[in-house]
Amino acid sequence: MQQNILQTPWKELSFVSFDTETSGAYPLGNEIVEVGLIRWEAGREIAVFNQLIKPQKLMDQEVINIHGITNEMVASSPPMSEVIGQVREFIGNHILIAHHAPFDLGFLVADLETYGLPLSKTPPLCSSLISRKVIKGTENHKLQTLVKHLKIDAGPAHRAESDARACLQVALHCFQLIGENATFQDLLDVQGKDLSWQNYSIQSLKSNLHLRGVLEAVKKGQEIEFIYTSGSLKGKTRKAFPYGIIRGPDGDYLSALCLIENKKKRFYLNAIKDSMAIPS
Repeated sequence: MQQNILQTPWKELSFVSFDTETSGAYPLGNEIVEVGLIRWEAGREIAVFNQLIKPQKLMDQEVINIHGITNEMVASSPPMSEVIGQVREFIGNHILIAHHAPFDLGFLVADLETYGLPLSKTPPLCSSLISRKVIKGTENHKLQTLVKHLKIDAGPAHRAESDARACLQVALHCFQLIGENATFQDLLDVQGKDLSWQNYSIQSLKSNLHLRGVLEAVKKGQEIEFIYTSGSLKGKTRKAFPYGIIRGPDGDYLSALCLIENKKKRFYLNAIKDSMAIPS
């Protein structure tokens, strides 16, 4: 990342706000089914990219109820292999913004790595994290709560383009509150957490021998056995059914159904040893 961008006032920068709609909650095992990107530069929206994407697996009704995108709607859409290059080109070297950015970055980075495309060296911004610091008097800082609070007209909720546009408007409002002459470094300081693209790399986890069984089990939907060096059963062998891996600024973890305690739990990756997928 060029050092001079950090000291550049935000009004002189270019941003790409984005949102994804997905087939589930976790990057490994679930897929992006719609992506929306809005490019902002010189005080205005200058370009839009929006695309439905056909997943490799059919979506279940539970997730369809969230975003309203049906299997029929994406049946004739292009697969991610035909879309991801356009997404990366649209983003370019612009500063990425998303609401609850770790979620969307997890999916985006996984696809970029799958298709051999480079990750940006410019850290992204999260309009959710920033809004919590500067917008007061709201019940919470969910995107739709902020849309109502700020009286933003961005379009239907839980569709990628309209949510990307709402995210942009929330972010710009926050930037104004931080200061008209605030620099990119000032925005990062208010955000307070490092959301660098590399932090969401799945590829980097593959070099950890202890986690290879985790990755295999998540990808194939198999049970997993591992030693967990934390918690009430410290050092004991655990068995679990994995839901997915979450990478983020507050710690990377495996979300799974613990088959010993029969409940959903978080297992932090740095405490997992000797994992092994158990074939069905």
